[in-house]
Amino acid sequence: MSIQKNINLIGAISIGIGGMVGGGIFAVLGEAVSLAHGATALAFFIAGLVALLSAYSYAKLSVAYKSQGGTVTFIDKAFGDNVLSGSANLMLWLSYLVTISLYATAFASYGETFFAHTSPFLQHTLISVAIILPSIINLVSASFVSKSETIIVAIKVFIILLIIVAGASFVEPQRMSPTHWSSSISIIAAGMIIFVAYEGFELIANASEEIKDADKNLPRALYASVIIVIVLYISIAMITVGSVPEDQLMQAKDYALAIAAEPSLGHLGFVLVSLAALLSTFSAINATIYGNARLGYMIAKDGELPKVLMKTQKNSSIPYEGVIVTTIFSLILANSINLTEIAIIGSAGFLLIFLLVNISAYKLHQEIGANPLILAFALLLSFMALTILLIHTYDSNPHAIVIFLSFIVASFVFELIYGQYVRGHLFHRDYQNHQ
Repeated sequence: MSIQKNINLIGAISIGIGGMVGGGIFAVLGEAVSLAHGATALAFFIAGLVALLSAYSYAKLSVAYKSQGGTVTFIDKAFGDNVLSGSANLMLWLSYLVTISLYATAFASYGETFFAHTSPFLQHTLISVAIILPSIINLVSASFVSKSETIIVAIKVFIILLIIVAGASFVEPQRMSPTHWSSSISIIAAGMIIFVAYEGFELIANASEEIKDADKNLPRALYASVIIVIVLYISIAMITVGSVPEDQLMQAKDYALAIAAEPSLGHLGFVLVSLAALLSTFSAINATIYGNARLGYMIAKDGELPKVLMKTQKNSSIPYEGVIVTTIFSLILANSINLTEIAIIGSAGFLLIFLLVNISAYKLHQEIGANPLILAFALLLSFMALTILLIHTYDSNPHAIVIFLSFIVASFVFELIYGQYVRGHLFHRDYQNHQ
């Protein structure tokens, strides 16, 4: 059956912007300010540069290997069917669980602003609701996810543009002068902690088979979406740091973007941004559960996850077991790890995945027609970014390092024992039985 190519260039760019401007910016802005201080805009630029170079690898790989598998397909093409590729694919699945947890925690932080009194019970209730309700929506009507996403993307981009335009005249440039900057290592570390706010551009690769004139529009969409989001993030960082005293931002660290709207739009702006944050994080969770359940389905199909994740509803393509498993693990993560640790683990996870994609592109550069020097720079920069993030985190938050490393070890051990055994024995046995 032929796949309909019904996504034009604007639609593809919208997928990338929607994937990036999800819950990430609402969740990590305060984290960036706490580390980079007056250089927050620079931190967003550094993270954006890593994303843009990785987008080059994605552009070349997506054109050469058009597939809904996206990242999974690229790593498999470069490394083959082995422990490394299987572990990387499982790590990608786990990283999406972390992003769901990040969005749910941000949802709770902004949701708490509507209550006179807060408590751990309220926070965990809001976190759980933010995950469970989208899961139900995914089980009942997957089409709602895609149909609602375009409207929600338009709303959240409009809100961010409103803050930028309204707040521009309230910016005090001296607050962003080098005298208010952190050390160079802290600025880079800040950029890497907030890198999770950029990871969504790779969703364009997953839609490569449906994009019209893909050979031209795929690269254009990847570059354009990343550049547009870099400009948006730098602008919002300048408005935030330039118009709000830092002590206020640190008091409201988990909902810093709402505070940034107050100087120009007053309390109405605070409420407006908080509502937009609830809508954005909720929709981001909705879309990520949708995508991760299908990613689990694809990985299970290759024998790297249990076959239970391949179960779909009758007369439907919804992998309901995948939705349920994604929901359970996300609930556990979101209710047991704080926002800072979730942001670090999520960013480290995607930096590792993008490093592997950059290495994949370098290995395949002749087949995909890519410039090896650009790819070498991309993989070197992503490696340095991950290293700096881990070194900084080791000093400031060793618990996050332990969790991140445990994810890597769990992915490797699970693939070594289960993935290899299933593919090497059970799948082979099934094949023989059909002969």
